[in-house]
Amino acid sequence: MSPKPAGAYQDDAVRADLSGDFRRVRALTEQLCKPLAIEDYMLQTRIETSPPKWHLAHVSWFYETFLLRPFLPGYRVFHPRFEYLFNSYYEQTGSGFWPRPERGLLSRPTVAEVYDYRHHVDEAMLGLIDACASADWPTVAQRLHIGLHHEQQHQELLVTDIKQNFAYNPLRPAYRDDLPHAPTADPDPLHWVGFEGGLVEIGTGSQGFAYDNEGPRHRTFLAPYALADRPVTNGEFRQFIDDGGYRDPALWLSDGWATVRKEGWQSPLYWEEIDGDRQIMTLGGMRPLNPAEPVCHVSYYEADAFATWAGKRLPTEAEWEHAAEGVFIKGNFVGEGYLHPRPAVRSAEGQAAGLRQLFGDVWEWTASAYLPYPGYRAVAGALGEYNGKFMCNQMVLRGGSCASSQDHLRATYRNFFYPQERWQFKGFRLAETTP
Repeated sequence: MSPKPAGAYQDDAVRADLSGDFRRVRALTEQLCKPLAIEDYMLQTRIETSPPKWHLAHVSWFYETFLLRPFLPGYRVFHPRFEYLFNSYYEQTGSGFWPRPERGLLSRPTVAEVYDYRHHVDEAMLGLIDACASADWPTVAQRLHIGLHHEQQHQELLVTDIKQNFAYNPLRPAYRDDLPHAPTADPDPLHWVGFEGGLVEIGTGSQGFAYDNEGPRHRTFLAPYALADRPVTNGEFRQFIDDGGYRDPALWLSDGWATVRKEGWQSPLYWEEIDGDRQIMTLGGMRPLNPAEPVCHVSYYEADAFATWAGKRLPTEAEWEHAAEGVFIKGNFVGEGYLHPRPAVRSAEGQAAGLRQLFGDVWEWTASAYLPYPGYRAVAGALGEYNGKFMCNQMVLRGGSCASSQDHLRATYRNFFYPQERWQFKGFRLAETTP
């Protein structure tokens, strides 16, 4: 996608661009579902996840609710109760919503009906983009940008929720048995990249698309610091495990240690010991654990405990964003087709050349709580519920993952999850304060 400044929304070329973006994003969602059997579509094995069928319908509900119903004259809703079934958490729409933990209990509508719903919405949306009144177009274009990024978020959730569902099955089936993977290797040596810090600016400015929680742009002070040039790897995390990391309460935050004991954690999610060898469940089925790949599916608690064990810490989100400012967004994203983290790439000299894997591979936990920036105000209406009401008890992650779309990400992008959650592609890199 190519988000435009608000003043450019009246340009007819923007309509053509958005029409193409809409078709492309919608097509990718359905492409991600093609490997599924009909039995896979309604499965929900954790309350944090949703069935693929629900994701397919919910993103269509978003366009219907925030664009088609208010802006397309004569629009006919596909089904009057879908407003209730496929609303996620928006209280101000007036429809209420079906409980999240029970989304997997609904055999109807059928998968075929959900696809009919999508195609109904697609046709109407393309008509709206083409014929929207000039007076409404700036608002429609801005909401459409939100809707497209919202669908890209659900594409990532589709991938991770499908992985969770397949990992729950004792057969450990593969979502796709043709996914490539890297040769097993030892971790690339870790290097450190220093930053002077000082008074810096973070947050989004006025140009291009961004979510409301990425602003306002503001100043903050950073002490001199250094970041590891790449995320922590499976091999390094295995050393933590072998050294008794999951058995030593001195390494853990209180809530983290209570979670370890309650859940019986002994390794990251999806790691298994099979015939004396550690393996990991992937979207390509069970595979040998590759020591060179970034560790993933770890909670904030595990990332923090490892940092304590290593004598380091996690970066703040301000440090991460300051380090990422101006860095070209490239990496291992959903379009690369691996759907799994890849090892860090060595430079020609075999040495680190700046920060690597800032974008893609794994979302990186930071030490920052998800809170509003100074001067933040949620937008009015139901769309103001998108980010602002979740600014409590969650931690910020940065950088995107192997299930993210490249054009969905920015250096200012703030993802957020509860500290105990692990089913997303979450990893971390280390930081330290320097003299």
